[in-house]
Amino acid sequence: MAIQAIFATPGLSRRGEETISPIILLRQHEKQWIIATLYIRQIVYRLHNHTCFPHQTTIRFSPPMSCDFISLVSGNIASLKPYRPGKPIEELERELGISNIVKLASNENPLGPGLQACEAIARCIQDLGRYPDGNGFVLKQALAAHLSVASEMITLGNGSNDVLELVARVFATAEHEIVFSEHAFAVYPLVTQAIGARGIEVPAARWGHDLPAMLQAIGEHTRVVFIANPNNPTGTRIDAETLDSFLQGVPNTVLVVVDEAYREYVEESDYPDCVQWLSRYPNLIVTRTFSKAHGLAGLRIGYSISHPDIADLLNRVRQPFNANSVALAAAVAALADTAHVERTKRINDTGREQMTVAFHRLGLEYIPSAANFITVDVEGPGQAIYDRLLHKGVIVRPVGDYGLPNHLRISIGLEQENARFIQALEDSLGCRE
Repeated sequence: MAIQAIFATPGLSRRGEETISPIILLRQHEKQWIIATLYIRQIVYRLHNHTCFPHQTTIRFSPPMSCDFISLVSGNIASLKPYRPGKPIEELERELGISNIVKLASNENPLGPGLQACEAIARCIQDLGRYPDGNGFVLKQALAAHLSVASEMITLGNGSNDVLELVARVFATAEHEIVFSEHAFAVYPLVTQAIGARGIEVPAARWGHDLPAMLQAIGEHTRVVFIANPNNPTGTRIDAETLDSFLQGVPNTVLVVVDEAYREYVEESDYPDCVQWLSRYPNLIVTRTFSKAHGLAGLRIGYSISHPDIADLLNRVRQPFNANSVALAAAVAALADTAHVERTKRINDTGREQMTVAFHRLGLEYIPSAANFITVDVEGPGQAIYDRLLHKGVIVRPVGDYGLPNHLRISIGLEQENARFIQALEDSLGCRE
């Protein structure tokens, strides 16, 4: 007998058709699997209906009970603004009471995980009472074989963001500087400020990294340089010759992190394979993720490839079990599922063309993108258009915090999702005063 969803239930697909999760299609005959599934569904039902703890009361602090907790932390933490992710679908449902929402805000894979990853997830359920392999041996071995590197060069993270923070914590202190570009990923300045280091933001060139200027910004106190290739949120990319020239000029005492979260989407032949450069540049760290093309964003699993001595230092400070057992198993399966990645890329290419044709028709300028999103100039306050789109059930990403107040970043979705956004955008632009 087929067991119904472990993590998903029948419903409507993004195409509006009735569908069943790949997990539901798995046939399991073992009694304990059926019992485990029913148990999990019962817990989820009770949590959803608030019946697990019927006598629990909410703890509230009365006004007289106060303490200036912010005075207990350092100034860099007190002034830190938390990272703001894309608005979740459930949050918009609660706020506006609407359904049938399209989310094109977080650069997620519209296909989700592939069938092989779903099967691996299902096989993990009966072992969730056990801690994961803290060293991630199986995934490291799979990555090492896939990349033709030694497993000692790999550091696993709770998403590649985790590894970015590890690099900053290990190699920089309040006495040091970290260099990054204007319009670059928000995590770079966040982790810099969190450790008390000085952030050096170099003005962008043509919406992307000005590597000659970034090289000039490196000083005696610089310890880390962050480079995103392709860049988020602008989608610009750096070719091999330009990046190689930059690396040649960087002192060995400065760590260069090349963030390749969107590398699978790049089609140009001059895109660098930085892993092959590690023997030439021992101060180079390459970070990658399973969140985007592999569709495992919800499991949080990423990694870095670096000199073994760097990997050793990163592994000394990373949290034990920072990669959970489900993520580890799913990542191993996803790595082998090249067909799913290829299908993802085809859908992305088609969707990118669909978006750009619409932007041309609407007379909107956009930044050519090598990733799975496009940033477009809406010729006015982006936040206002974003708010109008929310009321039409479409979630995108305002990028004013990235220094782009008149732009929106649009993740590329399925054809029907893209069409829904395009129509909502056209309607919203027509409402401008």
